[in-house]
Amino acid sequence: MSLINPLAEEYVKVHSTSLDNLLSQIETDVNQSHSHAHLLSGSIQGKFLMFISEMLKPSRILEIGTFIGYSTLCLSKGLIDGGLIHTIELRSEDAALAQNNFNLVNKQSSIKLHVGNALDILPAINEEWDLIFIDADKVNYVNYYELTLPKLKKGGWMLVDNVLFHGQVLEENIKGKNALAIDEFNKHVANDNRVEQLILTIRDGITIIKKL
Repeated sequence: MSLINPLAEEYVKVHSTSLDNLLSQIETDVNQSHSHAHLLSGSIQGKFLMFISEMLKPSRILEIGTFIGYSTLCLSKGLIDGGLIHTIELRSEDAALAQNNFNLVNKQSSIKLHVGNALDILPAINEEWDLIFIDADKVNYVNYYELTLPKLKKGGWMLVDNVLFHGQVLEENIKGKNALAIDEFNKHVANDNRVEQLILTIRDGITIIKKL
């Protein structure tokens, strides 16, 4: 199911400020050569992530789901001096591409890339987060949420991608493990009195969560 009118999406892109040349080139390269290019955040969502980070000016960011580092670089734009973003990628091939992209910027010392299963890696990271971005395997969204929320600062923010999952969560009879997992996650957050949340219909849906 297409959630966004293609004409509206193109109009928004034309009338929004473009990302820098490096990010634009990364997007072009991935779309031309990567078999999973659809996993890329894209320029509109990338600009959104950048704006959120620049508004918050975080010291510590956690990203679960690096892919090739595009969203990582967008999030890193708002880091304060001495700030750090920890990003976790399961697939070693994509992690290698991400590291190559990180090496192209002068902020590589502000990015710490972890390669492996996030469920194993997260407990070993001793940080308190200002901002968290989750964009990884959908069946573990609730697990990622519960693992990271205790380490999110009071008043801190979490962004979660693909919460409409191609419109499949809107169907009367939801099918497929990913759509079911996303629906479970959305209900889990909606019933959690530790947070406030808002689902935005950007791209495939992004939830903004504030820890109370």
